[in-house]
Amino acid sequence: MDPEFLSRLQFAFTISFHFIYPPISMGLGLLMCVMGFMYLRTKDPLWRQQSFFWVKVYGLVFSMGIATGIVQEFEFGTNWADYSRFVGNVFGSLLAAEGVFAFFLEGGFLGLLLFGGNRLGPRMWFVATFLVVFGAHFSALWIIMANSWMQTPQGFTVNQTQWGPQAWMTEFASVVFTPSFIPRLLHTWVASWMVGASLVLSVCAWYLLKHKHIKFAKQGLALALWFFTILAFLQLFVFGAQMAVTVTNYQPVKLAAMEGVWNNTSCAPLTLVGWVDVQNQTTYGIRIPCLLSILAYMNPQAVVQGLNSFPSDTWAPINLVFQVYHYMFGMGMIFPLIGIIGIFFWWFGRQVYIVRPLLWVFVITIVLTETATTAGWWTAEIGRQPWIVWNVMRTVDGVSPTLRGDQVLLSLLMFALLYALLFALFLFLLNHRIQEGPEEVDTQLVPESLPNTFREVFRSARSGEARASGD
Repeated sequence: MDPEFLSRLQFAFTISFHFIYPPISMGLGLLMCVMGFMYLRTKDPLWRQQSFFWVKVYGLVFSMGIATGIVQEFEFGTNWADYSRFVGNVFGSLLAAEGVFAFFLEGGFLGLLLFGGNRLGPRMWFVATFLVVFGAHFSALWIIMANSWMQTPQGFTVNQTQWGPQAWMTEFASVVFTPSFIPRLLHTWVASWMVGASLVLSVCAWYLLKHKHIKFAKQGLALALWFFTILAFLQLFVFGAQMAVTVTNYQPVKLAAMEGVWNNTSCAPLTLVGWVDVQNQTTYGIRIPCLLSILAYMNPQAVVQGLNSFPSDTWAPINLVFQVYHYMFGMGMIFPLIGIIGIFFWWFGRQVYIVRPLLWVFVITIVLTETATTAGWWTAEIGRQPWIVWNVMRTVDGVSPTLRGDQVLLSLLMFALLYALLFALFLFLLNHRIQEGPEEVDTQLVPESLPNTFREVFRSARSGEARASGD
C-alpha cells in the first residue's frame, strides 16, 4: 500500500467533504445581508422572518464546517510532515492569520445572532450579519491566498537548514499577491455566492411545491433567482474566463490536460463534452473551433501549447482532469440557462411560482452547484500534480517519511465512517429545520425599539443582569 497515494486520497476526501460547507456560508451569508438591508429599507416583517430562518441554517452549516475542517490541520503534520517543514515559514503564517482573525470574527458575531438575535434591533442585526459574512469571506481569502501560492509560488527563497531545505519568505506582498490569487479569489467567491443562492432557491421551490409558507417562499425565491442568474453570467463570461487566462499564462501544461490538447495547436478548439484516449494521445468529443485560442489568448489563431511540449513526468492525470473540468464547465453553461428560464417565467405573470417542472429543477440546483464547485476545486488541485508546490516541490517529496500505508488506510476508513455519520446528521438537522419552516412574525413587537448599537446592547445586558440580581 503506497502511503503517498493513500495520503492524497485521504486529504482529497476530507477536504472535499469540508468544502461542502464554506461556499454555503459565504453565499447564504451574502443573501442574509441583503435580507437584513431590505428590512431596514422597507420595514416589511417578512424580510426579518427570512433573516431569522436562514441564520439558523447558517449556524448549522458553520458548525459542520468547523467539525470537518479541523482535520486538515492535523493531516499536515501526520501525513505531510516534509511538506509542512518545507513551506511552514510561508504557509503557516497565512493559515495562522485565517484562524486568529477571520474565524473568531465570524464565530463571535454568529453567536450574537443565534443566541440574541431576537433581542437586536434592525441596524444591529444588519451590522452583526455583515461582520459574520465579512469573517467568512476573510477566512476564504487567507485559504485561497495560501493555495494560490502553491499554484504560482513567489516571494521566497529555498535555504538549506539542519532539517533540510526550507522555503523562507522574502517579501510578504509577493507571497500574498501571487499572479493567480485575485482571479482565483474572485472565481471562488462568485461560485460560493451561487451555491448560497441555489440553497435558498432550492428550499423556497420546495415550499412552493408543497404549498407551504407561500409568501415566505415567493419572496426568497425571487431574491435568490435574480442573484443566481446574474452571478451565473458573471461567472461564465468574466471570472471563469479570467481564470482560464491565468492558467494559460502560468500553468500551460494544466490547460493542456484540461482540454486534452496533445500537440501545439493553432485555432485550438474548445471541447464541450468528450473523453481522452491517453494511450493513443487522441481526444474525442463535441468541439467549437478556435474557441480555446480565443479564451486563452483573445486571438483565434493563437497557438495553444500541447502536452507533448512538456516532459511526460510533469503531466497530471489527464483523463481525470479533463472530465472534472468539463463537468464544471458544462454546469457553468447550464446555470445561466436555468436562470434565464426562471426569470422569463417570473417576468411574465410570476408564473415561475407555479411551473412545477421548473420548481423541481430549482430544488436540485443546490446539488448541481455544490458538485460543480467541487469539480472546479479538483481541477485546480489534481491539475497541479505532480507538484505540491508548482515547479518547486513534488507531491511525493512532501509525504511524512515514517508513514506506513496501513496506518493511512486505517485512518481513511475511520474518517469515511465518521464523515458519513456527520453528513447524515447534517441532512437530518437541515431537513428538520426546513420541515419546521420559518417562525411566525410577532406582530406586537416593534423591532426599532430593540438595541440598535453595541452600546445599547451592553446597556440592555447590564440592566437585565441588574433585574436578575434584584429578583
